[in-house]
Amino acid sequence: MSARKQAIEAIAELKVASTENYLEHAGEDIYGEYVFGEEAQRQYLAKPVFKKLRRTIAGLEPFDTAIADAVAQGVKQWAQDRGATHYTHWFVPLTGSSAEKHDSFLNPAGDAATIAEFSGKILIQGEPDASSVPSGGIRATFEARGYTAWDVTSPIFLQVEPNGVTLTIPTAFVSYTGEALDHKIPLLRSQEALGKQALRVLRWFGNTTSTRVFTNIGPEQEYFLVDRRLAEQRPDLLLTGRTLFGAMPPKGQELEDQYFGPIRARILAFMMDLDRELWRLGIPAKTRHNEVAPAQFEIAPVYEATTVGSDHNMLVMSTMKRLAQQHGLMLLIHEKPFKGVNGSGKHNNWSMGTDDGENLLEPGHDPHANAQFLAVLAAVIRAVNKHADLLRASVADAGNDHRLGANEAPPAIVSIFLGEQLEDVCKQLEGGAASSSKKGGSLELGVTTLPVLPKDATDRNRTSPFAFTGNKFEFRAVGSSAPIYWPQTILNTMVAESLESLADELEKLKPNDMAGLSKILSAIIKENKQVLFSGNGYSEEWHAEAAKRGLPNNKSTVDALPALSTDKAKKLFSKFGVLSERELEARAEINWERYVKVQNIEANLTVEMAKTMILPAAASYIGEISVAASVSKGVKKVSDKLAALADKLVEATEALEKAQHAAHDAGSLHAEAKSFKEKVIPAQDAVREIADELETLVSDEIWPLPKYRELLFQY
Repeated sequence: MSARKQAIEAIAELKVASTENYLEHAGEDIYGEYVFGEEAQRQYLAKPVFKKLRRTIAGLEPFDTAIADAVAQGVKQWAQDRGATHYTHWFVPLTGSSAEKHDSFLNPAGDAATIAEFSGKILIQGEPDASSVPSGGIRATFEARGYTAWDVTSPIFLQVEPNGVTLTIPTAFVSYTGEALDHKIPLLRSQEALGKQALRVLRWFGNTTSTRVFTNIGPEQEYFLVDRRLAEQRPDLLLTGRTLFGAMPPKGQELEDQYFGPIRARILAFMMDLDRELWRLGIPAKTRHNEVAPAQFEIAPVYEATTVGSDHNMLVMSTMKRLAQQHGLMLLIHEKPFKGVNGSGKHNNWSMGTDDGENLLEPGHDPHANAQFLAVLAAVIRAVNKHADLLRASVADAGNDHRLGANEAPPAIVSIFLGEQLEDVCKQLEGGAASSSKKGGSLELGVTTLPVLPKDATDRNRTSPFAFTGNKFEFRAVGSSAPIYWPQTILNTMVAESLESLADELEKLKPNDMAGLSKILSAIIKENKQVLFSGNGYSEEWHAEAAKRGLPNNKSTVDALPALSTDKAKKLFSKFGVLSERELEARAEINWERYVKVQNIEANLTVEMAKTMILPAAASYIGEISVAASVSKGVKKVSDKLAALADKLVEATEALEKAQHAAHDAGSLHAEAKSFKEKVIPAQDAVREIADELETLVSDEIWPLPKYRELLFQY
């Protein structure tokens, strides 16, 4: 029996007892158990130290290094009381994955004794190697020094594993020469830039109490789960996170019976464990459900401050990966693990709020009369229109190229959906002051036992990449595997610029000059209304209309990344201190390098699998049926077709290798990327097309790779 068949038989055994463990702790109050949050700080820190730390976390004063040792001692004691033996500075370099180096608390004290040490200096600053992570040319290989700096706004937490506990300190990562080498520092800078300009706008509207404006984020995370025993037999899933080969099964997602369907027991057990672990980490996991594709699911949290929510999303992904293994599953976080069914993304729900609880994107019952909301809305519209190319570049990635523009995800054209109510208000603003707002209604269901339902003033649009959804914007184009820091950094920065321009204009007016405000908002809407679109973003008609409007349509990463190197982009980021030109250039270079490396890995693996797995399987089956082919016309016909496809596979594989070599000789990184897009990927697709046809002909017993029907439906 093949390993594939053995794995399929073993799946049934894994389904039975997997829901039992959750019930032991289901009723306990475990939220924040692994977090050095406010309650733990109050317990382990002296009152004056606690108060100063809380003021820093709230953004009211800089961190006072005089309390560093006291905080460190409290943190250490809290961690050791919970079994911690090591600590780490946790950060997110430009690899897109989190990074950490573990150190023990213990230090030799002589006479075979040790003492536990953890000082304020250790808490605040670490020194990992900066030469072995991407720097985009900022650091040479021999220049190794870099620093981590404690991000006091992101909670310290514990990583609790079966074999030990590690105190984990969220940090920023900077080079010896001062450039940001991570995703956290630019995000924090962009938050401050946006907050400063938003406060100027609020002051004009008479708000004198708010001291901070910040953004909130709620990333809905899509993912796949497949049986681990099956997935580990596929080199493509192990090395690239997606299937490079695979014929569609007789059934895919066409019956539309997966979305919101009953959750299988094995998957629900995983989800229950996931919720519990996330709650312990202080991550407000809220929603879980089946997604559209078979074996696809979603988890969504409650909104948090963007910097904390971005860190938490990294922990969500790592926790899912760890727990999936414990349940005999494999997490697939790639944007397109399976051809022919929906891929996965993140829906970043983004809003702006004040430290006294006001949501700046809350329209109220009468949006037309909410002048402050309309001003902020107009600023966001202008920012997205002006920097649509940058917003598209923020989600540019080899994996996301398989998803964007298909009838499952937003198009590569960046547009804004406001909904019928706000779109009508904006049309009124074009001509001056808005005077009315369309209202919702009610739905009577025609059954006396069912309630009358309130009906919103507008529908939703799932084809829009940037949609207003009640009191926030939903940026739906982010890839499922991507850290969300970078898209939010770009969004914050471009909105900061638009708010600055708005504040400059408002400050020329007298307070409460509503006529003057109407003129400003009218001009903004008139100049930027081309980015507003409420129709079907999947349609060919929209693509033609978007071109007429002059909206960019950067369909691939190769098309999108040049936006990061324009004078407009350099001016934007440097003006607000978010990224220096050198830091921006480094990020652009890293993105180009990553695209080429990912495509090259996939091409290499396609060649290897075609030569060592698919061709031998085809040859073996041809040999197996050769005797029957001599006496049966039908079998001979199949045999001849198999032989012809095998010959084509060899030719296509050789053509792919040739295309790869030509790409490597293209002369520059950008030219190499373009060659991969235009030559290598089509050659790779040609190999796949032949291999997938072979899969439908070769005996099921001989085919070496677990098939889509097994991966997607047997879990």
